[in-house]
Amino acid sequence: MSTDQVEISLLYFAAASTAIGLSQELVRIPAGLPLSSLGDLLVSRHPKATALRKILDGSKWSVDAEMVDDPSGLELKGGEEVAVICPVSGG
Repeated sequence: MSTDQVEISLLYFAAASTAIGLSQELVRIPAGLPLSSLGDLLVSRHPKATALRKILDGSKWSVDAEMVDDPSGLELKGGEEVAVICPVSGG
């Protein structure tokens, strides 16, 4: 993994947005960061959002409007739009 820093755009929906009080933010990450490691970085960025870990563990990821089935198989290179897709319940 490279030590270069790159920027990604994060979109938060539903419970994730409520937990951190944002609907979007720009985040600097190490180039080549596996998508599966992004949750840890976000939890460390938002320490007051105590429910964030649980929310992220139950959520899916979307990168550039494409759902990601295997977050460990995708490395973020910079410039991506990453969305936290929370589970939806309805009735």
